[in-house]
Order: sequence, then C-alpha cells, then structure tokens
Amino acid sequence: MTPAKPAAKAPRFAVPTTAGPFRLGDQGRDKLVVYFYPRDNTPGCTLEGADFRDLAASFRRAGTRILGISTDTLESHRRFKEKMRFPFELGADEDHAVAVRFGVWRQKNMYGRKLMGIERSTFLTDAQGRIRREWRKVRVKGHAAEVLAAAREI
Repeated sequence: MTPAKPAAKAPRFAVPTTAGPFRLGDQGRDKLVVYFYPRDNTPGCTLEGADFRDLAASFRRAGTRILGISTDTLESHRRFKEKMRFPFELGADEDHAVAVRFGVWRQKNMYGRKLMGIERSTFLTDAQGRIRREWRKVRVKGHAAEVLAAAREI
C-alpha cells in the first residue's frame, strides 16, 4: 500500500484506545494529530509523548485532538498514559494494520538486524479527514511544537 499524500483523504481506520474504540471521523469538528511511535516507555517515545502532553492545552485551543498509536497492547498503553499523565488517548495497533494503511510499517535496521516496525511519523488531518501535513522519520526535539504551528495554520 502506498503512503498517504498530503491533501488526500486519510486512510479509514479504527483502533482500540485507552478510552475505547476510535474511528477516523470520531473527532467531530476538530483537526486530528495522529502520531505513530515505536514503543511505550522508551526514551524517544517518552520524550515525544511528553512534548505533546506539554502542548496539549495549546492543541485544544487550536481545535486539534491528539492520538498516539503504536503496536503495544492496551494494558501497556494504560500504564504509559497514567505514568506520563497524557491528556490524550493512545491506540493499540497490535496487528500493525493502521500503520500499514498509513505507510509507516517499515523494515528497520537495528544493531545489524533487519526487522519490521513503526517509522516514527505524524499526520495532521483537518476536520473533514484530509491529510494537511505529514512528517516522516521524525526527530523528536521540537517536533510537537512544529505540529502545533501547522495545526494553527489550518
């Protein structure tokens, strides 16, 4: 499957989250940030989530919801969310079907071993579910602020 392109309709998806099932379109009139991250409780993923957490009120004022997705279990997500006090939900894509639909399920090289995993990526949709911006191979530092700036522009 080819990755989503900006201004294209976001791939339709449903995912169980820490607050119950979520389907694209459930965000109502809000924009939506979907950020894909590799694993709960790892240094980069913890920092990325904390950055989104620290800007969550600003995202709300910009009419934008946040949803983090990884292949971890809901139980892992619940512990991670509680520990980090995330004011947004985490989605459990255990079979990586949502990651495949967004084109972020990739072969990675880790310590000389090739394995499949999530490529850290973020998508910003408008209220109609069109992808307005996407970031791939994300570097965590400053990323959440860049996404917020983009959300304010649309």
